[in-house]
Amino acid sequence: MNVYIALAVTAVFSFLISFGSGFVVIPWLKKLKFGQNILLEDGPVWHKSKQGTPTMGGIMFVVSIVLSVTAVLITDKILGGNLFAGETAVPDKMKVKLVSAVILAIGFGIIGFADDYIKVVKKRNLGLTIMQKSIAQLAIMLGYLITLYINGLTYIKIPFVGAVELKWFFWIFGIAVIYGTVNAANFTDGVDGLCASVTSVIALAFVIAALMSKFFGISILASALLGGCLGYYIWNRYPSKVMMGDTGSLFLGGLVVGLAYAIDCPLILLLFAVIYVIEAMSDVLQIGYFKATHGKRIFKMAPIHHHFEMSGWKEKKIVAVFTLVNIIGCALGIVIYYYGVVAVI
Repeated sequence: MNVYIALAVTAVFSFLISFGSGFVVIPWLKKLKFGQNILLEDGPVWHKSKQGTPTMGGIMFVVSIVLSVTAVLITDKILGGNLFAGETAVPDKMKVKLVSAVILAIGFGIIGFADDYIKVVKKRNLGLTIMQKSIAQLAIMLGYLITLYINGLTYIKIPFVGAVELKWFFWIFGIAVIYGTVNAANFTDGVDGLCASVTSVIALAFVIAALMSKFFGISILASALLGGCLGYYIWNRYPSKVMMGDTGSLFLGGLVVGLAYAIDCPLILLLFAVIYVIEAMSDVLQIGYFKATHGKRIFKMAPIHHHFEMSGWKEKKIVAVFTLVNIIGCALGIVIYYYGVVAVI
Protein backbone atom coordinates (compact mmCIF):
# COMPACT_ATOMS: atom_id res chain seq x y z
CA MET A 1 0.00 0.00 0.00
CA ASN A 2 1.28 3.45 -0.87
CA VAL A 3 2.35 5.13 2.35
CA TYR A 4 0.49 8.37 1.63
CA ILE A 5 -2.72 6.50 0.91
CA ALA A 6 -2.18 4.52 4.10
CA LEU A 7 -1.70 7.74 6.08
CA ALA A 8 -4.90 9.26 4.71
CA VAL A 9 -6.92 6.07 5.28
CA THR A 10 -5.59 5.71 8.83
CA ALA A 11 -6.34 9.31 9.77
CA VAL A 12 -9.85 9.23 8.27
CA PHE A 13 -10.67 5.83 9.77
CA SER A 14 -9.43 6.89 13.20
CA PHE A 15 -11.38 10.16 12.95
CA LEU A 16 -14.60 8.42 12.00
CA ILE A 17 -14.35 5.85 14.80
CA SER A 18 -13.47 8.47 17.40
CA PHE A 19 -16.19 10.89 16.32
CA GLY A 20 -18.79 8.22 15.59
CA SER A 21 -18.28 6.46 18.90
CA GLY A 22 -19.36 9.65 20.66
CA PHE A 23 -22.97 8.95 19.69
CA VAL A 24 -22.77 5.71 21.68
CA VAL A 25 -20.15 6.32 24.36
CA ILE A 26 -21.42 9.66 25.68
CA PRO A 27 -25.03 8.50 26.29
CA TRP A 28 -23.60 5.31 27.80
CA LEU A 29 -21.41 7.28 30.21
CA LYS A 30 -24.39 9.45 31.12
CA LYS A 31 -26.52 6.37 31.77
CA LEU A 32 -23.84 4.97 34.06
CA LYS A 33 -23.59 8.40 35.71
CA PHE A 34 -19.86 8.58 35.00
CA GLY A 35 -19.84 12.35 35.47
CA GLN A 36 -16.88 14.57 36.27
CA ASN A 37 -16.62 15.68 39.88
CA ILE A 38 -15.14 19.17 39.86
CA LEU A 39 -12.99 20.02 42.89
CA LEU A 40 -12.01 23.58 43.86
CA GLU A 41 -8.33 22.84 43.18
CA ASP A 42 -9.15 21.57 39.67
CA GLY A 43 -9.75 25.06 38.30
CA PRO A 44 -11.51 28.40 38.74
CA VAL A 45 -14.77 28.37 40.68
CA TRP A 46 -16.86 28.73 37.51
CA HIS A 47 -15.64 25.28 36.41
CA LYS A 48 -18.29 23.99 38.80
CA SER A 49 -20.69 24.40 35.87
CA LYS A 50 -18.93 21.41 34.28
CA GLN A 51 -19.99 19.21 37.19
CA GLY A 52 -21.53 15.99 35.91
CA THR A 53 -20.11 16.21 32.36
CA PRO A 54 -19.38 12.61 31.28
CA THR A 55 -15.75 11.69 31.80
CA MET A 56 -13.52 8.78 30.72
CA GLY A 57 -14.28 9.83 27.12
CA GLY A 58 -10.66 9.11 26.25
CA ILE A 59 -11.74 5.57 25.43
CA MET A 60 -13.15 7.04 22.21
CA PHE A 61 -9.75 7.84 20.72
CA VAL A 62 -7.95 4.96 22.43
CA VAL A 63 -10.16 2.51 20.54
CA SER A 64 -10.00 4.49 17.29
CA ILE A 65 -6.19 4.63 17.30
CA VAL A 66 -5.69 0.94 18.05
CA LEU A 67 -8.32 -0.22 15.55
CA SER A 68 -7.23 2.05 12.70
CA VAL A 69 -3.53 1.19 12.98
CA THR A 70 -4.27 -2.52 13.23
CA ALA A 71 -6.65 -2.45 10.26
CA VAL A 72 -4.29 -0.53 7.98
CA LEU A 73 -1.21 -2.60 8.81
CA ILE A 74 -3.10 -5.88 8.34
CA THR A 75 -4.52 -4.63 5.04
CA ASP A 76 -1.04 -3.58 3.94
CA LYS A 77 0.32 -7.02 4.83
CA ILE A 78 -2.44 -8.77 2.86
CA LEU A 79 -1.64 -6.58 -0.14
CA GLY A 80 2.02 -7.60 0.10
CA GLY A 81 3.39 -4.34 1.47
CA ASN A 82 5.60 -3.70 4.49
CA LEU A 83 4.87 -0.36 6.06
CA PHE A 84 6.87 -1.45 9.09
CA ALA A 85 10.02 -1.05 7.06
CA GLY A 86 11.68 1.92 5.44
CA GLU A 87 14.91 2.69 3.67
CA THR A 88 16.59 3.76 6.89
CA ALA A 89 14.81 1.41 9.30
CA VAL A 90 15.41 -2.20 10.30
CA PRO A 91 11.95 -3.84 10.10
CA ASP A 92 12.25 -5.89 13.31
CA LYS A 93 13.33 -2.90 15.37
CA MET A 94 10.62 -0.80 13.76
CA LYS A 95 8.05 -3.33 14.94
CA VAL A 96 9.48 -3.14 18.46
CA LYS A 97 9.25 0.66 18.44
CA LEU A 98 5.70 0.73 17.13
CA VAL A 99 4.23 -2.06 19.24
CA SER A 100 6.00 -0.96 22.43
CA ALA A 101 4.79 2.64 21.93
CA VAL A 102 1.19 1.43 21.70
CA ILE A 103 1.59 -0.83 24.74
CA LEU A 104 3.18 2.01 26.71
CA ALA A 105 0.22 4.26 25.91
CA ILE A 106 -2.34 1.58 26.74
CA GLY A 107 -0.54 0.84 30.01
CA PHE A 108 -0.79 4.46 31.10
CA GLY A 109 -4.37 4.56 29.82
CA ILE A 110 -5.24 1.65 32.10
CA ILE A 111 -3.74 3.49 35.08
CA GLY A 112 -5.80 6.52 34.13
CA PHE A 113 -8.92 4.38 33.78
CA ALA A 114 -8.41 2.93 37.26
CA ASP A 115 -7.96 6.44 38.66
CA ASP A 116 -11.10 7.71 36.91
CA TYR A 117 -13.13 4.67 37.96
CA ILE A 118 -12.26 5.13 41.61
CA LYS A 119 -13.10 8.84 41.45
CA VAL A 120 -16.36 8.48 39.58
CA VAL A 121 -17.75 5.09 40.61
CA LYS A 122 -16.27 4.61 44.07
CA LYS A 123 -16.80 8.32 44.87
CA ARG A 124 -13.23 8.76 46.16
CA ASN A 125 -12.24 12.22 44.93
CA LEU A 126 -8.51 11.57 45.03
CA GLY A 127 -8.69 8.37 42.97
CA LEU A 128 -5.55 6.26 43.20
CA THR A 129 -3.18 7.29 45.98
CA ILE A 130 0.08 8.97 44.98
CA MET A 131 1.95 5.80 46.00
CA GLN A 132 -0.33 3.52 43.98
CA LYS A 133 -0.15 5.69 40.90
CA SER A 134 3.65 6.13 41.16
CA ILE A 135 4.30 2.39 41.54
CA ALA A 136 2.00 1.57 38.62
CA GLN A 137 3.60 4.21 36.39
CA LEU A 138 7.11 3.06 37.34
CA ALA A 139 6.22 -0.52 36.44
CA ILE A 140 4.94 0.55 33.00
CA MET A 141 8.01 2.73 32.37
CA LEU A 142 10.46 0.00 33.35
CA GLY A 143 8.67 -2.53 31.17
CA TYR A 144 8.95 -0.20 28.19
CA LEU A 145 12.60 0.67 28.84
CA ILE A 146 13.54 -2.99 29.33
CA THR A 147 11.98 -3.73 25.93
CA LEU A 148 14.11 -1.03 24.31
CA TYR A 149 17.19 -2.20 26.20
CA ILE A 150 17.03 -5.86 25.14
CA ASN A 151 16.59 -4.76 21.52
CA GLY A 152 19.65 -2.52 21.58
CA LEU A 153 17.65 0.72 21.42
CA THR A 154 19.55 2.49 24.19
CA TYR A 155 20.71 5.47 22.14
CA ILE A 156 19.10 8.76 21.20
CA LYS A 157 19.80 11.15 18.36
CA ILE A 158 20.70 14.65 19.46
CA PRO A 159 20.21 17.28 16.72
CA PHE A 160 23.49 18.43 15.16
CA VAL A 161 25.41 15.97 17.37
CA GLY A 162 24.32 12.54 16.15
CA ALA A 163 23.50 9.24 17.81
CA VAL A 164 24.61 9.10 21.42
CA GLU A 165 24.73 5.87 23.41
CA LEU A 166 23.31 6.68 26.85
CA LYS A 167 24.69 3.59 28.67
CA TRP A 168 23.62 3.65 32.34
CA PHE A 169 22.03 7.11 31.92
CA PHE A 170 19.49 5.47 29.61
CA TRP A 171 17.40 4.45 32.62
CA ILE A 172 17.44 7.78 34.45
CA PHE A 173 16.83 9.77 31.28
CA GLY A 174 14.03 7.45 30.17
CA ILE A 175 12.13 7.56 33.44
CA ALA A 176 12.43 11.36 33.63
CA VAL A 177 11.25 11.91 30.04
CA ILE A 178 8.39 9.42 30.16
CA TYR A 179 7.14 10.48 33.59
CA GLY A 180 7.43 14.16 32.68
CA THR A 181 5.65 13.86 29.34
CA VAL A 182 2.79 11.72 30.58
CA ASN A 183 2.02 13.93 33.53
CA ALA A 184 2.49 17.10 31.46
CA ALA A 185 -0.23 15.84 29.09
CA ASN A 186 -2.41 15.33 32.16
CA PHE A 187 -1.79 18.95 33.25
CA THR A 188 -2.72 20.19 29.77
CA ASP A 189 -6.17 18.64 30.01
CA GLY A 190 -7.67 21.52 31.97
CA VAL A 191 -10.00 23.46 29.67
CA ASP A 192 -12.38 22.26 26.97
CA GLY A 193 -10.58 21.13 23.83
CA LEU A 194 -7.07 22.13 24.90
CA CYS A 195 -5.31 18.77 25.23
CA ALA A 196 -6.99 17.32 22.13
CA SER A 197 -6.16 20.38 20.03
CA VAL A 198 -2.53 20.61 21.13
CA THR A 199 -1.98 16.87 20.76
CA SER A 200 -3.41 16.96 17.22
CA VAL A 201 -0.65 19.39 16.29
CA ILE A 202 1.96 17.19 17.98
CA ALA A 203 0.65 14.17 16.07
CA LEU A 204 0.95 15.98 12.72
CA ALA A 205 4.54 16.95 13.57
CA PHE A 206 5.38 13.30 14.21
CA VAL A 207 3.75 12.26 10.93
CA ILE A 208 6.09 14.65 9.10
CA ALA A 209 9.19 13.75 11.13
CA ALA A 210 8.62 10.00 10.70
CA LEU A 211 8.17 10.43 6.94
CA MET A 212 11.41 12.41 6.77
CA SER A 213 13.24 9.46 8.33
CA LYS A 214 11.20 6.95 6.28
CA PHE A 215 9.85 5.41 9.46
CA PHE A 216 6.60 4.57 7.74
CA GLY A 217 5.06 2.44 10.48
CA ILE A 218 5.59 5.24 12.97
CA SER A 219 4.02 7.78 10.63
CA ILE A 220 0.95 5.53 10.43
CA LEU A 221 0.67 5.47 14.22
CA ALA A 222 1.03 9.26 14.41
CA SER A 223 -1.62 9.62 11.71
CA ALA A 224 -4.02 7.51 13.78
CA LEU A 225 -3.33 9.78 16.76
CA LEU A 226 -4.11 12.82 14.63
CA GLY A 227 -7.43 11.43 13.40
CA GLY A 228 -8.44 10.16 16.83
CA CYS A 229 -7.79 13.49 18.54
CA LEU A 230 -9.64 15.48 15.88
CA GLY A 231 -12.66 13.18 16.06
CA TYR A 232 -12.72 13.49 19.83
CA TYR A 233 -12.18 17.26 19.70
CA ILE A 234 -15.58 17.78 18.08
CA TRP A 235 -17.21 16.46 21.25
CA ASN A 236 -14.70 18.02 23.64
CA ARG A 237 -14.53 21.60 22.29
CA TYR A 238 -16.23 24.33 24.30
CA PRO A 239 -18.78 23.71 25.69
CA SER A 240 -17.56 20.17 26.22
CA LYS A 241 -20.01 17.28 25.97
CA VAL A 242 -17.45 14.81 27.30
CA MET A 243 -14.09 14.90 29.10
CA MET A 244 -11.22 12.54 28.39
CA GLY A 245 -10.33 11.99 32.05
CA ASP A 246 -7.02 10.50 33.10
CA THR A 247 -7.95 7.56 30.86
CA GLY A 248 -7.35 9.78 27.86
CA SER A 249 -4.69 12.24 29.00
CA LEU A 250 -2.30 9.58 30.36
CA PHE A 251 -2.79 7.53 27.19
CA LEU A 252 -1.98 10.55 25.03
CA GLY A 253 1.14 11.36 27.05
CA GLY A 254 2.32 7.76 26.76
CA LEU A 255 1.77 7.63 23.02
CA VAL A 256 3.45 11.00 22.40
CA VAL A 257 6.59 9.98 24.30
CA GLY A 258 6.51 6.58 22.57
CA LEU A 259 6.50 8.34 19.19
CA ALA A 260 9.44 10.51 20.26
CA TYR A 261 11.46 7.44 21.16
CA ALA A 262 10.35 5.73 17.96
CA ILE A 263 12.00 8.42 15.83
CA ASP A 264 15.07 8.15 18.12
CA CYS A 265 14.82 11.76 19.26
CA PRO A 266 12.95 12.21 22.57
CA LEU A 267 14.58 15.63 23.05
CA ILE A 268 12.44 16.94 20.20
CA LEU A 269 9.54 16.91 22.67
CA LEU A 270 10.86 20.20 24.03
CA LEU A 271 9.57 21.76 20.80
CA PHE A 272 6.92 19.35 19.48
CA ALA A 273 5.19 19.33 22.89
CA VAL A 274 6.14 22.84 23.96
CA ILE A 275 2.72 23.47 25.53
CA TYR A 276 3.06 20.28 27.56
CA VAL A 277 6.41 21.61 28.77
CA ILE A 278 5.04 25.06 29.61
CA GLU A 279 2.06 23.61 31.47
CA ALA A 280 4.22 21.27 33.56
CA MET A 281 6.88 23.89 34.31
CA SER A 282 4.27 26.43 35.38
CA ASP A 283 3.00 23.97 37.97
CA VAL A 284 6.52 23.13 39.18
CA LEU A 285 7.45 26.82 39.44
CA GLN A 286 4.21 27.64 41.26
CA ILE A 287 4.73 24.93 43.88
CA GLY A 288 8.43 25.69 44.31
CA TYR A 289 7.90 29.44 44.66
CA PHE A 290 4.96 28.90 47.03
CA LYS A 291 7.08 26.77 49.34
CA ALA A 292 10.16 28.99 49.12
CA THR A 293 8.23 32.18 49.91
CA HIS A 294 5.82 30.62 52.41
CA GLY A 295 2.64 31.33 50.52
CA LYS A 296 3.38 33.71 47.63
CA ARG A 297 2.47 32.76 44.05
CA ILE A 298 3.87 33.49 40.59
CA PHE A 299 0.62 32.75 38.78
CA LYS A 300 -2.95 33.40 39.84
CA MET A 301 -3.49 29.67 39.46
CA ALA A 302 -1.52 26.77 37.98
CA PRO A 303 -1.17 25.14 35.51
CA ILE A 304 -0.81 28.25 33.43
CA HIS A 305 -4.02 27.91 31.40
CA HIS A 306 -5.90 28.54 34.66
CA HIS A 307 -3.83 31.70 35.19
CA PHE A 308 -5.12 33.06 31.88
CA GLU A 309 -8.66 32.02 32.79
CA MET A 310 -8.35 33.96 36.04
CA SER A 311 -7.06 36.90 33.99
CA GLY A 312 -10.24 36.97 31.95
CA TRP A 313 -9.38 34.83 28.92
CA LYS A 314 -12.21 32.67 27.56
CA GLU A 315 -11.55 28.97 27.08
CA LYS A 316 -11.78 29.28 23.29
CA LYS A 317 -9.09 31.97 23.31
CA ILE A 318 -6.80 29.87 25.51
CA VAL A 319 -7.16 26.89 23.17
CA ALA A 320 -6.52 29.02 20.08
CA VAL A 321 -3.45 30.80 21.49
CA PHE A 322 -1.92 27.70 23.09
CA THR A 323 -2.45 25.68 19.91
CA LEU A 324 -0.81 28.44 17.86
CA VAL A 325 2.18 28.43 20.20
CA ASN A 326 2.47 24.66 19.79
CA ILE A 327 2.25 25.00 15.99
CA ILE A 328 5.20 27.38 16.11
CA GLY A 329 7.11 24.98 18.36
CA CYS A 330 6.39 22.06 16.03
CA ALA A 331 7.42 24.04 12.94
CA LEU A 332 10.74 24.93 14.56
CA GLY A 333 11.13 21.34 15.75
CA ILE A 334 10.58 19.94 12.26
CA VAL A 335 13.25 22.25 10.82
CA ILE A 336 15.71 21.26 13.56
CA TYR A 337 14.86 17.57 13.18
CA TYR A 338 15.41 17.67 9.44
CA TYR A 339 18.68 19.60 9.39
CA GLY A 340 19.98 18.28 12.71
CA VAL A 341 19.01 14.62 12.45
CA VAL A 342 17.78 13.51 9.01
CA ALA A 343 20.25 15.48 6.90
CA VAL A 344 23.28 14.33 8.92
CA ILE A 345 22.58 10.58 8.65
